Amino acid sequence: MKSILIVDDKPEIAKIIMIYLSSNFQVMYKMNPVEAISWMNEGNIPDGIISDLNMPEMSGEEFVCYLKGNDLFKNIPILVLSSEEGSSTRIRLLEKGVEDFIIKPFNPEELKIRVKRLFR
Repeated sequence: MKSILIVDDKPEIAKIIMIYLSSNFQVMYKMNPVEAISWMNEGNIPDGIISDLNMPEMSGEEFVCYLKGNDLFKNIPILVLSSEEGSSTRIRLLEKGVEDFIIKPFNPEELKIRVKRLFR
């Protein structure tokens, strides 16, 4: 079973995602990128990551740049969930290596399909 790491400072969002994905994936949750990086540096490497953009301590964009610039983590597919609707943000993140981008509020069924597509 593939593993997904959710990184979002809003536990209620993570809970919704976990409900929809837990039947198909092993789902882990971290409240911010700093916590996620620490956990991953301990040897926990998820098969995919779902990350918010607007978070305290480190933004989702900084998190993406860190992951894509790190040889251990650069091949992990990332799906960004964000309330930022600007196409310039989406384009910038896609250029930095993000595999997909979904705008909040999101349809959980659509999210489930897009996460499955990360692993094709």
